[in-house]
Amino acid sequence: MINVAAIRMQQFGVQFYQASLTASDIDKIDRFEGEDFAVPAIIFDRLPEDHVVQMFVTINAKHTRLNASHLVTLSGRQLYRDENLATAHDVVRALNDREDSPLYDEIKLLGVGRGRVAQAPLAQELKKLFAADVFGGRRSGDMHEEAKKFFVNYFKQIALVFGGAWNGRKYSIKSASALRAFVRVAPDVIRRLDQEHADRSDFRAIGRAIAPWGRRIGDARFDTEGAWKRSGTTVDSLSKELRLALQYPEGAAV
Repeated sequence: MINVAAIRMQQFGVQFYQASLTASDIDKIDRFEGEDFAVPAIIFDRLPEDHVVQMFVTINAKHTRLNASHLVTLSGRQLYRDENLATAHDVVRALNDREDSPLYDEIKLLGVGRGRVAQAPLAQELKKLFAADVFGGRRSGDMHEEAKKFFVNYFKQIALVFGGAWNGRKYSIKSASALRAFVRVAPDVIRRLDQEHADRSDFRAIGRAIAPWGRRIGDARFDTEGAWKRSGTTVDSLSKELRLALQYPEGAAV
């Protein structure tokens, strides 16, 4: 047991304790040997979870500029029980961690990793989707599991439909804007699956639903120095094109 002197303080209307740990204190935990030093610490005294998050963000993010991906993970899963953000975090984890995912090891979790895809914007886009209760309705199973299975299979089919762009180097299909656009039109894909009375995580059914993208959109749309740059692609513009291709699979004026 370690006894540490603490000072009771109040900041932003919330009471907390501030304490210092000496080297001998830490040595009891980690067998650390060295000169004495002080480590500032804050202990929250029976605060509700949302207050803990508010204090954490206020004290840290505004001063030390924490990476936004840290805040998404801490807010969504570890501290603040926002179910929509927690589900979004679970989906991002599944996309990055599952070896059969086309985004395997491609997402920077907690702001680190070799991936080029940032976690925060993808998680925020997913949160909006779950807040709209897209996975509610006729299915009564576990929304977390259904969402993870759907999005892994969804992006697997996207990687097949746009195979040239997905596996090429000169394309922007894995950019934050493109991935967010694919997430944004996911409700349209889910509605199509429901209309066909197909399971929402059915790999082949998802492939049939988004097949028009191969004919109407094509790999060239994601050519970074070509159509992508010429059209000034945004999340809104790309999601509109994807949605119209689903609505008019045989072609229509855009």
